[in-house]
Amino acid sequence: MEPIILTEGMQAPNFTLAGSDGNQHTLSDYRGRKVVLYFYPRDNTPACTNQAKAFRDAIESFHAQDIVILGISRDTVASHEKFVTKHDLPFILLSDTDETVCHLYDVLKEKICMEKKPLGLNVQLS
Repeated sequence: MEPIILTEGMQAPNFTLAGSDGNQHTLSDYRGRKVVLYFYPRDNTPACTNQAKAFRDAIESFHAQDIVILGISRDTVASHEKFVTKHDLPFILLSDTDETVCHLYDVLKEKICMEKKPLGLNVQLS
């Protein structure tokens, strides 16, 4: 599947992934609602934990605007469940262990780390 570059007004590509709540989540199930879909590299790393906590701490503002937050990483559902519990996250984390959705949304990029070039998520925090 070719990656898609989203532009304003475009419909996001549909997918189904397992969630930290034990259910399967299909993006089209949220049609008609606003969704913040965020990709992050790994559960329990400092930057990713801070990002998740920022969403957690602002959850009432998101709920007031009827916005759903969905986080996606390549971690397992079991890892997500622990991460959610440890940090009391009031939103669902989705598991993309086979990287299908990461490739679909073109967020995997080659990183250079100690002269190696592993694939990592290219996520910028703002």
